[in-house]
Amino acid sequence: MAEHPSGASLSASAKLAMLLVSLSFVALFATRGAAENQPPAGPAAATAVKLENGPDLARLTFDVTRPVAATFFVLSTPDRIVVDLPGTDFRIDPRVGAPKPGNDKALIASFRFGHFAPDKSRIVVDLATPARIVRAQTVANAAQPRLVIELARTSRAAFDAAARDSLLAAEAADTERASPVKQEKSALPFIVIDPGHGGVDSGAIDNGLVEKNVVFDFAKLLAAKLKASGHYKVAMTRDGDVFLSLAERVRIAQDSGAALFVSIHADSISDAANVAGATVYTGSDHATDAEAARTAEQENQADAAAGVAAKDAANGVSDILADLTRQETRTYSHVFARTLVNYWKVAGRLNKNPERAAGFRVLKAPDVPSVLIELGYLSNAEDAACLNSPGWRDQTSSRVAAAIDAFFAVRGSTFGAEKQPTATALDAPAQAK
Repeated sequence: MAEHPSGASLSASAKLAMLLVSLSFVALFATRGAAENQPPAGPAAATAVKLENGPDLARLTFDVTRPVAATFFVLSTPDRIVVDLPGTDFRIDPRVGAPKPGNDKALIASFRFGHFAPDKSRIVVDLATPARIVRAQTVANAAQPRLVIELARTSRAAFDAAARDSLLAAEAADTERASPVKQEKSALPFIVIDPGHGGVDSGAIDNGLVEKNVVFDFAKLLAAKLKASGHYKVAMTRDGDVFLSLAERVRIAQDSGAALFVSIHADSISDAANVAGATVYTGSDHATDAEAARTAEQENQADAAAGVAAKDAANGVSDILADLTRQETRTYSHVFARTLVNYWKVAGRLNKNPERAAGFRVLKAPDVPSVLIELGYLSNAEDAACLNSPGWRDQTSSRVAAAIDAFFAVRGSTFGAEKQPTATALDAPAQAK
């Protein structure tokens, strides 16, 4: 039987329709596959890390969401490997890089990571023995790109030579970042609140808490209360999880014409969990005691922790020229420290020796009254619970704000006609409740 012409026509149409549908599905899945293979929007992220740590060879492997270009250099005193990346989010618990007991024969003593500057992140590796970088690069893999940092033991002489070359290169490329706080002309006192640490420098880590986060939460609450009072102009040295050098923090206070600089920290002593309570420090050429000296030395290592090369201190000429100003400033600093201690004890626990002084680099501004508050000890379970409590932070930050009010009530609302402060004038916070 002959096939009907119309049947043949329908068969061809059906075949064409099926072909078009098939091509549509192919295009759909190809588009979906291409989209799935595209890297996620936003900055690259590191989501996991693995450490292989031997006496002669070591490897750090970071899982990353996309390939990242790495540059690196070495620093001595202390010995460190520094790896710089384009802006990368580290979605990794910072405690993973803390020193491990019994790890003294391995190349890597500890490591840390985080944001370092705008659009720049950093990995800092503390070395137990001199090492060289074999490679620091992304290994592309369809399933999971990985940033691999491989180290090998080297001689002291070779390491020191590489460190000298790194230091010369850093000095040649050194550019000072603009201060994020601009001076504002105002009759109101300008107060700078400085949350310690930040970014690649996590500070102390203990009892499940990370110092840079604890102090930022407290500083943000204190700054908000001071702003809400309408009595001050207020700025924070950092408004997020970013790194600032100690010199930058001092410069912010000076560039803003600050009337008071308050640096917020939280201490930790691994072998003395019974030590507790808040301490208020002022700057001094000589520490009041061994504990103050230890704390200052620890806090002064913030730049080294972030992979910043040490710089020579200012020469003695500028110190001589600023001596009279510095003496007056330190008087005001001591008065505020006494005031703060007396207000704090109404709401929070104090250290057995709550007023101390030492050579903190962040308190070096000769013309800005400055104090450093150690809110408590992360290594003490009771202090850690308080530092992690929103209610405790609210109560104690209110007492700090009240102490600032009392300090400026005596000093004068503006600096046109200041009153000479006395410690006894500010010793009764109960009257100011």
